[in-house]
Amino acid sequence: MHKILVVDDETSIVTLLKFNLEQNGFEVVTANDGLEAIEQVKKESPDVMVLDLMLPKIDGMDVVKTLRLDKIHVPVLMLTAKDDEFDKILGLEMGADDYMTKPFSPREVVARVRAILRRIDFEANQETTEDNTVIIGELTIDYDNYAIYKNDKKIDLTKKEYELLVYLNKNNGRVLSRDQLLNGIWQFDFDGDTRIVDVHIGKLREKIEDNPKSPKYIHTVRGFGYKMEYIDE
Repeated sequence: MHKILVVDDETSIVTLLKFNLEQNGFEVVTANDGLEAIEQVKKESPDVMVLDLMLPKIDGMDVVKTLRLDKIHVPVLMLTAKDDEFDKILGLEMGADDYMTKPFSPREVVARVRAILRRIDFEANQETTEDNTVIIGELTIDYDNYAIYKNDKKIDLTKKEYELLVYLNKNNGRVLSRDQLLNGIWQFDFDGDTRIVDVHIGKLREKIEDNPKSPKYIHTVRGFGYKMEYIDE
C-alpha cells in the first residue's frame, strides 16, 4: 500500500483528500504546516506528498527546498490557490513533480497521485537491455549508438531531436515547462526564445507518433509545457 502525506492548513481540505485517497486504497498521513510536513516526511517516508503552497510557519516552496537540500526526494504534487504561471514554474523548478490549482476535484488529485506513482514505477522498472537500450511502447532508444527505432526501423532524428526525446524520457511522466526544456537541451537562460521548443516538439512528433495530432508519447500540458508518458489508447 502506497503512503501519501497530505499537507494543508485547511482542515476541510485535509479531511476531503484523506477520505478520497483512503477510498482508493492509499494509506494517508497528514500535516497542517510546513515544519510539521518536513517532520512527517522524515518520520513516515511517504511515497508522494500532496503539498499546499501557502502554509503557516514555512510555505510549500521552502518545504520542498529544505527536503531537497537534505537529499530527500519525495515526489511532490503541489497545490496552489494562485493561478499564476510564475508560481507553477518556480514550484517545478524547486523540485515539485506536478501542480494543481485550487479549487480542484479530489478525483483529479487521486489521478495525479497515481500518475506520479506510475512514473516512479516506470523509472524503477524501465526495460533496459544488456546493450544499453531502453524500450518505451514501440520505440527503442539505443544510448550507445545515439539512435531511435520504431518497430525495429531506425528513425532519422537530428541531434537536438534525439537529445530532446532522451531528456523527456528521463523525466517520464513529469511536466516540463518550455523554459526547463530550453535550459536542459539548449542551455539558454529564461530570456531564450521558447518557440524553438515548440518547433522541435512538432518535428519530433511527426517522426515518432502514428498521429501527431493524437500523440501516444509526447503530450501537451495546456498553458505550461510538455510531458512524455506512453499512453496506448
